Amino acid sequence: MKWNGWGYSDSKFLFNKKGQAEFTGKRYRLSGMVLPSLQDWFENTFGASVNHKSPPALNASAVPPASLNEAFVEDLKATGIPFSHEAEDRVFRAHGHCLHEIFALREGKKFERVPDMVVWPNCHSDVVKIVELACKHNVCLIPYGGGTSVTSALECPPEETRCIVSLDTSQMLNESGYCTGHEPDSMEFSSLGGWVATRASGMKKNVYGNIEDLVIHIKVVTPRGVIEKSCQGPRMSTGPDIHHFILGSEGTLGVVTEVTMKIRPIPEYQKYGSVVFPNFEAGVACLREVAKQRCAPASIRLMDNEQFQFGHALKPQVSSIFTNFVEGLKKFYITKFKGFDPHQLVVATLLFEGDRERVLQHEKQVYDIAATFGGLAAGEDNGQRGYILTFVIAYLRDLGMDYYVVAESFETSVPWDRVLDLCRNVKERINRECKERGVQFQPLTSCRVTQTYDAGACVYFYFAFNYRGLADPVHTYERVEHAAREEILANGGSLSHHHGVGKLRKEWMKESISSLGVGMLQSVKDYVDPDNIFGNRNLL
Repeated sequence: MKWNGWGYSDSKFLFNKKGQAEFTGKRYRLSGMVLPSLQDWFENTFGASVNHKSPPALNASAVPPASLNEAFVEDLKATGIPFSHEAEDRVFRAHGHCLHEIFALREGKKFERVPDMVVWPNCHSDVVKIVELACKHNVCLIPYGGGTSVTSALECPPEETRCIVSLDTSQMLNESGYCTGHEPDSMEFSSLGGWVATRASGMKKNVYGNIEDLVIHIKVVTPRGVIEKSCQGPRMSTGPDIHHFILGSEGTLGVVTEVTMKIRPIPEYQKYGSVVFPNFEAGVACLREVAKQRCAPASIRLMDNEQFQFGHALKPQVSSIFTNFVEGLKKFYITKFKGFDPHQLVVATLLFEGDRERVLQHEKQVYDIAATFGGLAAGEDNGQRGYILTFVIAYLRDLGMDYYVVAESFETSVPWDRVLDLCRNVKERINRECKERGVQFQPLTSCRVTQTYDAGACVYFYFAFNYRGLADPVHTYERVEHAAREEILANGGSLSHHHGVGKLRKEWMKESISSLGVGMLQSVKDYVDPDNIFGNRNLL
């Protein structure tokens, strides 16, 4: 894994000696492919130059020395549970993937606080022992799953004076080869316990549900003991569901050690698709109608025009003249014959799953709805490429940072009648804030409707800008994102659809769930963890 970026060390976007973009490694379908349009798009969009490279640097001296609780360490040794207080292990678990966290790693910035040690439990009983020792010696525990948090949830509170132990659960997952259907974009690296702790959502939730729909039983180790239900019945009427105290608790109450989930047979048939619409309004109207008729495929995502242009820049080089000719004909048909404006059109990517006959019926129904909103079928290849890009798009931020471009994404959920206003207003706010804060080049702002519900949708926003000339690009970014989040809330959006709150967004919790709601959460925290052993200070 990379110490200063996303994903595997052997997988990254780069500009080769010929000046062409390519994606390295062998892990993904895009690996080893040349992307001939990416450099021009990158330079024209951001005013950046591939000759202006910002080299990353690892500064070991920036890691503060470990402050160990020796009595805890001695008792831990007696259990045989592996642990480490090496600087590299501690730093790797001191952060998630917020922009400011990765930027600090790449620039060799000094950390205020990192875990003093890391422990690796192998089973539920190991976690029980660790939590008991932490309570005995007043040690602070921060659970660590896959490290993919984008809410500052893994950062150590700088005011914490106790020994901080990162409790790494990565050795606790047993793989059995079944399909749950839960596929978040971070699926390769995130953990099951993390999905529960953040109330996660996956790209195929239309068929399989969100994590709260998939969970049957949860076992959690807290400072007060173990929380779990007495049976695995499909439904219980026994007061408020205790699972919902754990779902979204973000490591503040305890450690999720065991989860029983629904499983499905691996689908016998899978088919990709895509639809091009003349504009974003038509695309949103189509997705709303699909939701209304409850016929959404496993995944349906609508990209605005900016994301469409970006996706086009990521098309791999084709070796066939015939393929180029066919692509040219498609483009001519859509833009000239059908009259779609290349600077307005948008694309929805589709993924259907199930038995073959049902998938084909489902596909026809969706395409018929799309046609009523001016949509044109755009082929399986575009749909499949859009789905595959989901797993590599996070690597692109690392490429941007190599050349003085910072980029980030954030999400919300919003009622259907507010989707268009929210998308327009948030993008305008981002552009306005960037200009006021001295960003010299026009930022890239885009949005994508990624999930649909009866009552609304999940919307992702992406923005990036060239930070050359800015004294503190991270501060500039954070003020812009703060303004964007204010705009989201003002336009009827939620604080988060599935990323969670962490420390990054907790200033808005009272506005989101009311002061009384925050008080209820605090009461649960005070009872379950009276000494704040799980002291990451998320949510509250």
